[in-house]
Amino acid sequence: MKTRSLKKFMYLSIAAAVVTIGLKFTAYLKTGSMGFFSDALESFVNLFAAVIALILLHISEKPADEGHEYGHGKAEYFSSAIEGALILIAAFSIIYTSIPRIIHPQPLENLGIGTLFSVGASLVNLFAGTLLIQNGKKHRSMVLEADGKHLMTDVWTSAGVIAGVLVVKFTGLLVLDPIIAISGLMDASIPQEEIRLITGYFDSLKRKNVDYHSLLTRQAGHRKFISFHLLVPGNWTVKEGHDCAEMIEQRIENMFDDTVTVTTHIEPIEDPLSLNDIKIDRMNYSDDGDFDT
Repeated sequence: MKTRSLKKFMYLSIAAAVVTIGLKFTAYLKTGSMGFFSDALESFVNLFAAVIALILLHISEKPADEGHEYGHGKAEYFSSAIEGALILIAAFSIIYTSIPRIIHPQPLENLGIGTLFSVGASLVNLFAGTLLIQNGKKHRSMVLEADGKHLMTDVWTSAGVIAGVLVVKFTGLLVLDPIIAISGLMDASIPQEEIRLITGYFDSLKRKNVDYHSLLTRQAGHRKFISFHLLVPGNWTVKEGHDCAEMIEQRIENMFDDTVTVTTHIEPIEDPLSLNDIKIDRMNYSDDGDFDT
């Protein structure tokens, strides 16, 4: 399918983001809920992600030219940096407005109608996200599918915010509202079914005397971060260990349609110290430059 015909789906994503921003901010203005406020700010990031995805359909498929001899595919790294900056700005805004509400809790108003606006925004994202994922798979467009999954993540985030606001309503614990807003800033692990994909692949490598530990994952928007310690035979050369790590990292990246960053640390499988999971103070440098374990 031509890029031009895929644009209509990105326009849908942008329209969905604009509508949800309006609905979520209405929910905030009607209720004064910091939870709804944080959810509305997140939709601004979604709007930017949708605009960038549309731009990427133009830029990344441009052929290499004199000024860009390796092509334009790395435009995504630039967009990710800007998106990260917007997330930080939203985070500081949420913290700045939530801390006074923790110290001096404020009553919430019109929670019924505010919740309806928030539910409406979630339904818009659910419809748009489902459509983007379906057409992304149909037309083999990772950009469409990734943006659709981004919207679906927002649906679940909004569901959590709505549940939290309802808890505030029925318990009367007003301090929970700004706490819910701030807690939404924390990145969660990737879904358990995706972790099982990774661990299942690792289990298949054990017959080659290759193992792992200290698997850590993090989901930030549509970007996944995965790190682990790779245990390989101690008699392997540096090149053999590096080649094995490269192969494993590539295989894990290919498991997902989202943007994935994989970080590996190689250790000898025979060394008992290699089995220690990550600790903050696992080892320190002594004054003479040696390791103190």
